[in-house]
Amino acid sequence: MSQTITIGTRGSKLALWQTNWVKGELERLNPGLQVNLEIISTKGDRVLDVSLPKLGEQGKGLFTKELEEAIREHRVDLAVHSLKDLPTELPAGLHIGAISMREDVRDALVARRGIQSFSELPQNALLGTSSLRRQAQIRAARPDLRLEPIRGNVDTRLRKLDDGQFDAIILAAAGLHRLGFAERITEHLSPRLVLPAVGQGALAIETRSDDDGVNELVGHLNHEATWLACQAERAFLKGLGGGCLVPIAAHAVIESSSLNLTGLVASTDGSEIVRGTVAGASEEAEALGKRLAEELIAQGADRILARG
Repeated sequence: MSQTITIGTRGSKLALWQTNWVKGELERLNPGLQVNLEIISTKGDRVLDVSLPKLGEQGKGLFTKELEEAIREHRVDLAVHSLKDLPTELPAGLHIGAISMREDVRDALVARRGIQSFSELPQNALLGTSSLRRQAQIRAARPDLRLEPIRGNVDTRLRKLDDGQFDAIILAAAGLHRLGFAERITEHLSPRLVLPAVGQGALAIETRSDDDGVNELVGHLNHEATWLACQAERAFLKGLGGGCLVPIAAHAVIESSSLNLTGLVASTDGSEIVRGTVAGASEEAEALGKRLAEELIAQGADRILARG
Protein backbone atom coordinates (compact mmCIF):
# COMPACT_ATOMS: atom_id res chain seq x y z
CA MET A 1 0.00 0.00 0.00
CA SER A 2 1.37 3.41 -0.98
CA GLN A 3 1.84 6.10 1.63
CA THR A 4 3.13 9.66 1.52
CA ILE A 5 4.89 11.55 4.29
CA THR A 6 6.57 14.96 4.36
CA ILE A 7 9.84 15.88 6.07
CA GLY A 8 10.53 19.45 7.12
CA THR A 9 14.11 20.58 6.63
CA ARG A 10 16.30 23.63 6.62
CA GLY A 11 17.65 24.60 3.22
CA SER A 12 21.40 24.45 3.84
CA LYS A 13 23.47 21.89 1.97
CA LEU A 14 24.19 20.02 5.20
CA ALA A 15 20.56 19.99 6.32
CA LEU A 16 19.47 18.76 2.89
CA TRP A 17 22.14 16.05 2.91
CA GLN A 18 20.94 14.86 6.30
CA THR A 19 17.27 14.95 5.32
CA ASN A 20 17.85 13.22 1.99
CA TRP A 21 19.74 10.48 3.82
CA VAL A 22 16.70 9.90 6.06
CA LYS A 23 14.39 10.06 3.02
CA GLY A 24 16.50 7.44 1.23
CA GLU A 25 16.57 5.11 4.22
CA LEU A 26 12.83 5.38 4.78
CA GLU A 27 12.09 4.63 1.12
CA ARG A 28 14.59 1.76 1.07
CA LEU A 29 13.03 0.13 4.11
CA ASN A 30 9.44 0.78 3.03
CA PRO A 31 8.81 0.01 -0.66
CA GLY A 32 5.92 2.12 -1.94
CA LEU A 33 6.51 4.90 0.56
CA GLN A 34 6.78 8.36 -1.00
CA VAL A 35 8.75 10.90 1.00
CA ASN A 36 8.47 14.60 0.14
CA LEU A 37 10.59 17.45 1.48
CA GLU A 38 9.45 20.90 2.56
CA ILE A 39 12.18 23.49 3.05
CA ILE A 40 11.55 25.75 6.04
CA SER A 41 13.66 28.77 6.94
CA THR A 42 14.59 29.10 10.62
CA LYS A 43 15.71 32.14 12.55
CA GLY A 44 19.21 30.68 12.64
CA ASP A 45 19.28 30.70 8.84
CA ARG A 46 18.17 34.32 8.65
CA VAL A 47 20.15 35.97 11.44
CA LEU A 48 23.75 35.67 10.31
CA ASP A 49 25.18 39.00 11.49
CA VAL A 50 24.99 38.19 15.22
CA SER A 51 27.14 35.62 17.01
CA LEU A 52 25.17 32.85 18.69
CA PRO A 53 26.21 33.74 22.28
CA LYS A 54 25.04 37.35 21.80
CA LEU A 55 21.54 36.09 21.00
CA GLY A 56 21.30 34.83 24.59
CA GLU A 57 17.91 33.37 25.47
CA GLN A 58 16.66 34.27 21.99
CA GLY A 59 19.06 31.66 20.67
CA LYS A 60 17.14 28.73 22.14
CA GLY A 61 15.64 26.68 19.34
CA LEU A 62 17.38 28.94 16.83
CA PHE A 63 17.53 26.20 14.20
CA THR A 64 14.49 24.17 15.25
CA LYS A 65 11.51 26.32 16.31
CA GLU A 66 9.96 26.85 12.88
CA LEU A 67 10.39 23.17 12.01
CA GLU A 68 8.68 22.15 15.24
CA GLU A 69 5.79 24.52 14.56
CA ALA A 70 5.31 22.86 11.16
CA ILE A 71 5.16 19.41 12.77
CA ARG A 72 2.65 20.52 15.42
CA GLU A 73 0.49 22.16 12.76
CA HIS A 74 0.56 18.95 10.65
CA ARG A 75 2.19 20.75 7.73
CA VAL A 76 4.98 18.17 7.89
CA ASP A 77 5.15 14.76 9.54
CA LEU A 78 8.68 14.91 10.90
CA ALA A 79 11.86 16.96 10.90
CA VAL A 80 15.51 16.00 10.77
CA HIS A 81 17.92 17.91 13.03
CA SER A 82 21.54 17.82 13.98
CA LEU A 83 20.93 16.56 17.51
CA LYS A 84 23.32 19.13 18.99
CA ASP A 85 20.90 21.87 17.79
CA LEU A 86 17.88 20.32 19.52
CA PRO A 87 17.04 21.71 23.00
CA THR A 88 16.65 19.20 25.82
CA GLU A 89 13.07 20.41 26.42
CA LEU A 90 10.83 19.75 23.42
CA PRO A 91 7.43 21.34 22.80
CA ALA A 92 4.38 19.52 24.13
CA GLY A 93 3.28 16.75 21.81
CA LEU A 94 6.66 16.28 20.15
CA HIS A 95 9.45 13.81 20.85
CA ILE A 96 12.56 12.29 19.32
CA GLY A 97 11.36 9.31 17.33
CA ALA A 98 14.83 8.06 16.43
CA ILE A 99 18.52 8.92 16.53
CA SER A 100 20.65 7.62 13.68
CA MET A 101 24.02 5.94 13.99
CA ARG A 102 26.56 8.56 14.95
CA GLU A 103 29.11 9.97 12.54
CA ASP A 104 32.54 11.12 13.75
CA VAL A 105 31.92 12.95 17.04
CA ARG A 106 35.10 15.04 17.00
CA ASP A 107 35.73 18.65 16.08
CA ALA A 108 38.03 19.29 13.15
CA LEU A 109 40.69 21.90 12.52
CA VAL A 110 40.80 23.29 8.98
CA ALA A 111 43.89 25.46 8.57
CA ARG A 112 45.49 27.50 5.83
CA ARG A 113 48.18 25.87 3.72
CA GLY A 114 51.42 25.21 5.53
CA ILE A 115 49.86 24.43 8.92
CA GLN A 116 49.78 20.69 9.62
CA SER A 117 48.22 20.50 13.08
CA PHE A 118 46.74 22.43 16.01
CA SER A 119 50.13 22.45 17.72
CA GLU A 120 51.66 24.10 14.64
CA LEU A 121 49.34 27.11 14.73
CA PRO A 122 51.69 30.07 15.15
CA GLN A 123 51.44 32.33 18.15
CA ASN A 124 48.72 34.96 17.72
CA ALA A 125 47.09 32.99 14.89
CA LEU A 126 43.46 33.95 14.18
CA LEU A 127 41.06 31.03 14.73
CA GLY A 128 37.41 31.19 13.70
CA THR A 129 34.63 29.59 15.77
CA SER A 130 31.33 30.87 17.16
CA SER A 131 31.04 28.05 19.71
CA LEU A 132 31.60 29.10 23.33
CA ARG A 133 32.38 25.44 24.07
CA ARG A 134 35.21 25.38 21.55
CA GLN A 135 36.45 28.84 22.48
CA ALA A 136 36.75 28.03 26.18
CA GLN A 137 38.68 24.80 25.63
CA ILE A 138 40.95 26.33 22.98
CA ARG A 139 41.71 29.28 25.26
CA ALA A 140 42.61 26.89 28.07
CA ALA A 141 45.00 24.98 25.81
CA ARG A 142 46.39 27.88 23.74
CA PRO A 143 45.82 31.29 25.37
CA ASP A 144 48.18 32.78 22.78
CA LEU A 145 45.66 32.33 19.94
CA ARG A 146 43.18 34.98 18.84
CA LEU A 147 39.57 33.77 18.53
CA GLU A 148 36.82 35.41 16.53
CA PRO A 149 33.23 34.31 15.79
CA ILE A 150 32.40 32.96 12.34
CA ARG A 151 28.85 32.35 11.08
CA GLY A 152 27.39 30.88 7.91
CA ASN A 153 27.12 27.46 6.35
CA VAL A 154 30.09 25.16 5.80
CA ASP A 155 30.81 26.52 2.31
CA THR A 156 30.76 30.10 3.58
CA ARG A 157 33.13 29.35 6.45
CA LEU A 158 35.58 27.52 4.20
CA ARG A 159 35.48 30.41 1.75
CA LYS A 160 36.29 32.89 4.52
CA LEU A 161 39.30 30.76 5.44
CA ASP A 162 40.42 30.52 1.82
CA ASP A 163 40.03 34.29 1.42
CA GLY A 164 42.56 34.81 4.20
CA GLN A 165 40.15 36.09 6.87
CA PHE A 166 41.38 33.40 9.29
CA ASP A 167 44.45 31.26 9.82
CA ALA A 168 42.24 28.31 10.75
CA ILE A 169 38.65 27.47 11.62
CA ILE A 170 37.04 24.71 13.67
CA LEU A 171 34.02 22.79 12.40
CA ALA A 172 32.28 19.56 13.34
CA ALA A 173 34.01 16.70 11.54
CA ALA A 174 30.64 15.04 10.84
CA GLY A 175 29.45 17.90 8.65
CA LEU A 176 32.68 17.99 6.68
CA HIS A 177 32.55 14.23 6.13
CA ARG A 178 28.91 14.30 5.03
CA LEU A 179 29.45 17.11 2.53
CA GLY A 180 32.55 15.56 0.98
CA PHE A 181 35.06 17.96 2.54
CA ALA A 182 37.01 15.38 4.52
CA GLU A 183 40.16 16.22 2.56
CA ARG A 184 40.02 19.79 3.93
CA ILE A 185 40.52 18.56 7.50
CA THR A 186 43.97 19.43 8.83
CA GLU A 187 43.49 17.51 12.08
CA HIS A 188 40.71 15.72 13.93
CA LEU A 189 40.89 17.22 17.41
CA SER A 190 41.02 14.72 20.24
CA PRO A 191 38.14 14.90 22.75
CA ARG A 192 40.88 15.27 25.36
CA LEU A 193 41.67 18.64 23.79
CA VAL A 194 38.18 19.72 22.75
CA LEU A 195 35.33 17.69 24.23
CA PRO A 196 32.44 17.61 21.71
CA ALA A 197 29.00 19.16 21.99
CA VAL A 198 26.15 17.15 23.43
CA GLY A 199 24.74 15.01 20.61
CA GLN A 200 27.44 15.99 18.11
CA GLY A 201 27.56 13.80 15.01
CA ALA A 202 24.08 12.32 15.51
CA LEU A 203 20.86 13.04 13.60
CA ALA A 204 17.57 13.33 15.49
CA ILE A 205 14.23 12.62 13.85
CA GLU A 206 11.52 14.62 15.61
CA THR A 207 7.89 13.57 15.30
CA ARG A 208 4.50 13.98 16.94
CA SER A 209 4.35 11.74 19.99
CA ASP A 210 0.91 10.37 19.07
CA ASP A 211 1.62 9.69 15.38
CA ASP A 212 1.92 5.93 15.65
CA GLY A 213 2.33 5.35 11.93
CA VAL A 214 5.23 7.76 11.45
CA ASN A 215 6.86 6.69 14.71
CA GLU A 216 6.84 3.09 13.54
CA LEU A 217 8.46 4.08 10.25
CA VAL A 218 11.25 6.15 11.76
CA GLY A 219 11.82 3.74 14.64
CA HIS A 220 13.65 1.41 12.27
CA LEU A 221 16.32 4.11 11.79
CA ASN A 222 17.13 4.27 15.48
CA HIS A 223 20.63 3.14 16.48
CA GLU A 224 20.45 1.82 20.03
CA ALA A 225 24.04 2.53 21.11
CA THR A 226 23.88 6.09 19.76
CA TRP A 227 20.48 6.57 21.40
CA LEU A 228 21.84 5.55 24.81
CA ALA A 229 25.01 7.62 24.48
CA CYS A 230 23.05 10.70 23.49
CA GLN A 231 20.48 10.07 26.21
CA ALA A 232 23.31 10.22 28.78
CA GLU A 233 24.75 13.41 27.26
CA ARG A 234 21.38 15.16 27.08
CA ALA A 235 20.52 14.15 30.65
CA PHE A 236 23.84 15.69 31.71
CA LEU A 237 23.02 18.93 29.89
CA LYS A 238 19.49 19.01 31.28
CA GLY A 239 20.79 18.36 34.79
CA LEU A 240 22.96 21.47 34.50
CA GLY A 241 20.12 23.54 33.12
CA GLY A 242 22.53 24.51 30.36
CA GLY A 243 21.97 26.03 26.96
CA CYS A 244 23.97 28.29 24.68
CA LEU A 245 25.20 30.76 27.32
CA VAL A 246 27.79 28.65 29.15
CA PRO A 247 30.39 26.31 27.60
CA ILE A 248 29.17 22.77 28.27
CA ALA A 249 30.45 19.61 26.59
CA ALA A 250 29.88 15.88 26.94
CA HIS A 251 30.81 12.65 25.20
CA ALA A 252 29.52 9.18 26.01
CA VAL A 253 31.18 6.02 24.73
CA ILE A 254 29.52 2.60 24.89
CA GLU A 255 31.53 -0.62 24.86
CA SER A 256 29.60 -3.86 25.22
CA SER A 257 27.00 -2.99 27.85
CA SER A 258 29.07 -0.35 29.64
CA LEU A 259 28.77 3.42 29.24
CA ASN A 260 31.53 5.92 29.98
CA LEU A 261 30.46 9.58 30.08
CA THR A 262 32.80 12.56 30.27
CA GLY A 263 31.47 16.08 30.69
CA LEU A 264 32.69 19.56 31.46
CA VAL A 265 31.53 23.05 32.32
CA ALA A 266 33.85 25.96 31.59
CA SER A 267 34.06 29.69 32.00
CA THR A 268 33.90 31.50 28.67
CA ASP A 269 37.52 32.61 28.93
CA GLY A 270 38.70 29.06 29.64
CA SER A 271 40.27 30.02 32.97
CA GLU A 272 38.00 27.62 34.88
CA ILE A 273 37.07 24.14 33.72
CA VAL A 274 35.23 21.60 35.85
CA ARG A 275 35.50 18.15 34.26
CA GLY A 276 34.49 14.67 35.34
CA THR A 277 33.71 11.14 34.21
CA VAL A 278 31.21 8.53 35.31
CA ALA A 279 30.77 4.93 34.20
CA GLY A 280 28.05 2.33 34.53
CA ALA A 281 25.63 0.09 32.70
CA SER A 282 24.44 1.48 29.38
CA GLU A 283 20.78 0.94 30.30
CA GLU A 284 21.32 3.47 33.09
CA ALA A 285 22.27 6.16 30.57
CA GLU A 286 19.90 8.86 31.78
CA ALA A 287 20.75 8.27 35.44
CA LEU A 288 24.47 8.46 34.64
CA GLY A 289 23.98 11.80 32.90
CA LYS A 290 22.12 13.19 35.90
CA ARG A 291 24.77 11.84 38.26
CA LEU A 292 27.61 13.50 36.39
CA ALA A 293 25.75 16.81 36.38
CA GLU A 294 25.32 16.56 40.16
CA GLU A 295 29.00 15.70 40.64
CA LEU A 296 30.20 18.66 38.60
CA ILE A 297 27.83 21.00 40.42
CA ALA A 298 29.30 19.75 43.69
CA GLN A 299 32.77 20.53 42.31
CA GLY A 300 31.87 24.14 41.56
CA ALA A 301 30.18 24.08 38.17
CA ASP A 302 27.19 25.85 39.73
CA ARG A 303 29.30 28.99 40.23
CA ILE A 304 30.31 29.00 36.56
CA LEU A 305 26.72 28.41 35.48
CA ALA A 306 25.47 31.24 37.71
CA ARG A 307 27.83 33.70 36.04
CA GLY A 308 26.54 32.68 32.63
